[in-house]
Amino acid sequence: MIDHISVGVSELERSARFYEATLAALGLSRLVTRPATIGFGKTYPEFWINLRASMAPVPPESGTHICLRAKTTADVDAFHAAALNAGGRCDGAPGIRPHDRVKYYAAFVVDPDGNRIEAVTFPSE
Repeated sequence: MIDHISVGVSELERSARFYEATLAALGLSRLVTRPATIGFGKTYPEFWINLRASMAPVPPESGTHICLRAKTTADVDAFHAAALNAGGRCDGAPGIRPHDRVKYYAAFVVDPDGNRIEAVTFPSE
């Protein structure tokens, strides 16, 4: 249903380093580089970062987050670890989130600009 998404970043190269490391855990790589935008994906750019040099940090209470699908729980763990190693902050450690309708395994991180990113998978057991 959704073709691609983008987030604003205040420092393009800092964010490029963060997202290259973090998204690699989910099988995405840098595919397009332009002066003020970088696209990541598997076969085409699905996730973009766009330079917004005067952007203020995203406030924690914004409620906005982007969730990306992982194949396995190990991929979610790797996503979380890579994000923390690349300068992100933990916003929810990897683990099972049981809910009424579905059980899922997820991790939440915050990028250097305050964008909240989640990785999720749905284990069969």
